[in-house]
Order: sequence, then C-alpha cells, then structure tokens
Amino acid sequence: MQSYFVAIDIGTSGLRCQSVDGQSGERISTVVTSRHPLPGANVIDHLHFALEMGNDRTHCLLIEAVNRIMASLQVPMEKIIRLAVCGNPIQLSLFQGIEIRDLAYAGKRKVEALEIEIPDRNAVVLTAKDIPGLMLADSCEVLIPPAVRHEIGADALAMMIQTGMLNKDETAMVTDYGTNAEMALFHDGRVITGSTAAGPALEGQQITCGMLAVPGAISDLKKEDGYHRVIVLDGEMLAGPGPLVDLSRGRTLAPGDLAPTGITGTGTVAIMDEAMKLKLISIPDILTIDGELHFDDIFFNEADLLEAGKAVGSVRAGHLTLCREAGIRLEDVQTAYMSGASGTYVDAVKALNIGMIPPRVETVYQVGNTSLAMAVDLVRDLKNLDLMSDLAKRLRKTHCMFASSKTFEQIYILELAYWTEGMPMAQYRDFLKRYGLPDLIPVKGRPEVIKTVERDIADLGRKGLTLITDIGKTADVRVKGCTGCGSCIEECPENALFMPDESDANRISLSQSLCNGVSCRRCERICPEQVFELRDFFQ
Repeated sequence: MQSYFVAIDIGTSGLRCQSVDGQSGERISTVVTSRHPLPGANVIDHLHFALEMGNDRTHCLLIEAVNRIMASLQVPMEKIIRLAVCGNPIQLSLFQGIEIRDLAYAGKRKVEALEIEIPDRNAVVLTAKDIPGLMLADSCEVLIPPAVRHEIGADALAMMIQTGMLNKDETAMVTDYGTNAEMALFHDGRVITGSTAAGPALEGQQITCGMLAVPGAISDLKKEDGYHRVIVLDGEMLAGPGPLVDLSRGRTLAPGDLAPTGITGTGTVAIMDEAMKLKLISIPDILTIDGELHFDDIFFNEADLLEAGKAVGSVRAGHLTLCREAGIRLEDVQTAYMSGASGTYVDAVKALNIGMIPPRVETVYQVGNTSLAMAVDLVRDLKNLDLMSDLAKRLRKTHCMFASSKTFEQIYILELAYWTEGMPMAQYRDFLKRYGLPDLIPVKGRPEVIKTVERDIADLGRKGLTLITDIGKTADVRVKGCTGCGSCIEECPENALFMPDESDANRISLSQSLCNGVSCRRCERICPEQVFELRDFFQ
C-alpha cells in the first residue's frame, strides 16, 4: 500500500514542509509559508506570546497552520505514516504543546522560584494522537529531535550534520543566518555552539519593504553597464533578472523579466554592500537626497539600515565570542558554512564585506536549508535520530549561552555603537584590545565560494512548490466602547488591522500572522477610549 512521510522545518519566520514517498524516499512536493502563523517578529516574541496568551492557545495556532500546510502537499493525509519536525527548542516545544516557561529564563533561580517542572527535551518518537489537534492517523509516527540548551536545538544540530564540518580537519564556523542565528565553531576537535537573537532583518522582515525568500523577493544586486541589475526570485525560487536601476539617482532605467515585490534578507545585504561601495551609505546614514535607495516601487531607508546593522552586529558579536571561548583569533577561522535561505541566496563576498563572515576565511560553502534537509533524512531513516542525540549530548558540555556571556555583552555594545552611532572602526578595535578580546581585522583577499545548492530547498519534488501567503487566521472582534476612530489601524506598523465594514464602526479585524504580538501593542496604547485589548483577538 502506498504510504507517505512528511518533513517540516518550523522556522522562526516561516514554515517549510515536504512530502516524501514512503517506499522510494523520493521528494514529492514542497509547501512554504511567507510568514510564521504566530504573531511577532522573532522567537522571543513567540515565547512571550505563549507566556501571556497561554501555551494551549499558542499550540493550537501552530498546529492549525501545520494541518493546513500538510493538506496542501498534494498527498492523502490519511496515508502519511511518519512525520519529522526540525526547529529550535521553543518552536518544537510549542509544536508538542509542552512546558515552555523554563525556556524564558537563562538562570535557574527563576525556574526554581516558579516551581517549573522542566520537560525532557531528548529525542523521542511519539504518535499523532500524542500531539493535540494534529490531523493525522493516530498511529502516524512523530519524530521529535533533541535540544542542546535553551536556544540551541535540532536546527543547529542539523547544520553541523548536514555540512559534514565535524568530519574535517579544519577550523570552521557554521551559521544559520536567520532571526535566531545559530552558530557553531569547530576547532581542534572541540565544538562550541551559541545562538543570538539577530532579529528578522536577515530574513527580510522588519524592513519597510521586506519579505521572506519567496517568489518576487529582491535577493541580490549585480553591477551592469555602470548601474545595477536587481536580481529577483522567480516562481521556482531561482534568481532571475529584474529592473536595471541607478542607485545614486533613484531611477529605474529599464524593466527586467521579473518585477520585484519586496526585499529579502540577502537583498538587504547586497543593497548595503553596493551602496557602501558607491559611498551612498556612511553608517548610520544614507546619503541620497531623500535618505532612501530605490528599486522600482521598492525602497530601502535609514530605519532599514539600522535594523539590518543590528542583525549583522549580533552575528559578528557571536562569532567573536565563540573565538574567545575557543582561545583563537577570528582570522584563524579557515572555512565558513552558510545555512538557511539567507545563507543560500546571499552573495557570500558581499556578506563578508559587511561583517557576516569571519574576515580571512579561505573557503565559503553555501549549503541551503539544512533544517528541512535533516527532517527529510529523519523520516527516511530513524537512525538519524540517534545521530542527533549523540551530538546533542556532546554539545551540552561546550555550549556558550550568549544571554549570560560578559564577552558577548561587551562586543555587542560596540556593535551597536558602530551601527547606530557611527563609531569609527579604529575606535571599535581599540576597545576590543582594551577588553582583551579577539581583534576584528579588516577583510583581505577573496575566498573561494562553493554553492552546494541552487536554492535553499535543493529538490522541490516532482509536484513542485506551493506558496501560502495567508497562513495566519483573521480574527473578527466587536470592540465594546469603540468609536470607530481608526487610530489603532493607522498606528499598526504591519497593517494587520482593518475594518471589514466601515458602516459597522466598532467591528475590527486582525490578521494574526501579520501582528507583531505582545511586544508591540501600539494598537492598545493609541486607543483614545482605552477599550482595545489585543488578547480579545486571540481567544
């Protein structure tokens, strides 16, 4: 009888899912969401949402999205016999519907004070009936990979295993360039891991015209005839030519085969690097007439530069911290592995120029979505679960928690001064020397860049890609006491609020996945009648 497997990468900014033939192991189809179903721009937002709105409600929202994704895979759901999920500990805990409060605190005292019973986050094989709300046959196996520590989990294990970095005799750094940037340094047989909340800018979010790496996204800029060709992702997630633009004057000179609809994280990196070369950016300023860089109807402004700079700074601070932990210099790192959509589509040399890669690496590998690839390997062969478990046990001894690292704190403060205040690099390096920290030497030379995949998901399957842009639900609430002034709608930075019927003054709708969640609440604060309650839209 025909059977199917399903592999899911529960990322911070969106979900990626594939169906796999249960007999041949062949990939059949792929589904990608353009956002995460939970409100918020990063994993900390998702965690805070769960703490405030309740774990059960948060779990339900995530599982409802997973069910919808699986229903779009073009395979019979009743014939799915195995499901594997990959992601960070917070996402996998929300998927399971287990305790997450222990993940909210870096220290033990708060956990003990709240009498939180910490759940076992080792690898486990469950069945679908163990996951409330999962619309699969009760007997369907559900594979949950292990976690290492609070912020390091299956996705970090995946990038180390999938790249093969641990099997090579080299000093190497691997980084998953996402909202929650996981990284690992391998040196002299020792692995040190860390994770930093880089923020969503490297995945195209919290950028004014930003979007994830989906069709229509600006993924790069290429020099052409003295100007720049905008590179855009097509319907197959491959890079193609967009319009030709004059960055200095903000003009479109000629259309391209593809029309851009937004800027993804890799496009942000390319814009920063190319504008710096043209001296159109002097951090933290954009030196055009209007303080913006234009690409057809899409633009990049100084607020976007600030968000992107903080993200790059967070990653670089993480790299320097791991080097300090290993007792090596940053320039000792020979090889860099770039994982995730941002790590795949970005021009590696441009990423190197702005500080996302150690400055003297000899080789850069761009390896795609290792988290989804690991989930596919899990459903094909259960032995991979043991492999991940063994590695997780090894890493627990050497993990560096940046949240409690004085080294990371010192370096990230310098990064903020550089990106937000324009601190000169010479002064930055002088402070590193005073603190006894690894130096940040300038980039020299050009590394060999090896792309192991054409796109972040190498094989979309014979039935191809389905993109879901409206993964979140829309909540419709009649707000008692509302006068219909529209202040909340105008104030919302993500355009998540709207009035479905202008004649019905106190009826308001909220697109849950567009909402920035409990960390924002500008809608509540702006309400002149103080009657708007965000909680009402998530009952």
